[in-house]
Amino acid sequence: MSSGVPITAQPVLEVRDLEVEFRLRGRPLRRGRQMLAVNRVNFTLERGKVLGLVGESGSGKSSAARGAMRLVDGVRGSVRLDGVELVGLSRRDLRHRRRDMQMVFQDPYSSLDPSSQIRDSVGEPLIVHEQLRGGALTDRVAELLGLVGLSTQYLTRYPGELSGGQRQRIAIARAIALNPKVVFCDEAVSALDVSTQNQVIRLLKGLQESLGLAYVFITHDLSVVRHISDRVAVMYLGQIVESGPTGRIFESPAHPYTRALLSAALVPDPAYQRARTRIVLQGDLPDPANPPAGCSFAGRCGDVMERCRVEAPQPTPVAGGGEVACHLYPVAVPVPDPASAPQRVIEAARPQAVGLERNP
Repeated sequence: MSSGVPITAQPVLEVRDLEVEFRLRGRPLRRGRQMLAVNRVNFTLERGKVLGLVGESGSGKSSAARGAMRLVDGVRGSVRLDGVELVGLSRRDLRHRRRDMQMVFQDPYSSLDPSSQIRDSVGEPLIVHEQLRGGALTDRVAELLGLVGLSTQYLTRYPGELSGGQRQRIAIARAIALNPKVVFCDEAVSALDVSTQNQVIRLLKGLQESLGLAYVFITHDLSVVRHISDRVAVMYLGQIVESGPTGRIFESPAHPYTRALLSAALVPDPAYQRARTRIVLQGDLPDPANPPAGCSFAGRCGDVMERCRVEAPQPTPVAGGGEVACHLYPVAVPVPDPASAPQRVIEAARPQAVGLERNP
């Protein structure tokens, strides 16, 4: 499908030193304390591109997305959308800017009003932002349904009458109603069966090409990330520990946590899957309300050094593009090529360690 919108390499979204802090509730000893759910996160999204944001549950992926969209309080740092700073905007100005940045949530049923017809759910942003009414509104909603592969017979249906895949298509139609520049997809296909996942992913890629959309695709499914993303950022305990082009991340992962994630991804070949070496992480994700000193991954890392327990690593460039926050890669001496890296780093970064390449 040829693109109907010219795509340039200029960043449409720039996030710098993003922090999202929540006030804890519940148990008396923790009540009123602050928890830094997102800690100095940085990423850039180019127009018409896809950034995959991955990590295990509790790593801060969704909190980072909601912070970037200013859907939560306690946000610090900088979020620039098309050069306009969003942090610090008044509610009125922020409401106007939000039309350029939309979200598709994991559960389409809970994100749609079960008592509203599809025409009203999809048409709501058009009423609020573009003051469409009557026939013009119905025509625009019908056009949006056509873009996501649904006919006009769905206009008067309710969410409870639709399948999960159909409901997610409705959620996507509502997200693109205002022609946004960026769409955050927060586990948008994880609640769907495999065949429906493939249909929705093809739909998202088609809309990306025809409308020039840029996505931040949040998921724990690495096969989906590899298929749809141009770049990948790996999060752990509220921080990005590694980022870079998708090919480099999957073929030559640098951070021990990234290698562990990739080793857990299933390969569609039973014999090869059984022969792979699985990196099993010991322990649980640390408490975000009481993060460890030094590297947040030190307590679960097989390559841990004493330095890791007392000093937080800083992002440093790696061969093949991107950055990694790990003491295996000294900031003062970036690794120019895997052939010149220390032997321990070479062994750790080999694709064979995570089963991404067949042995001859």
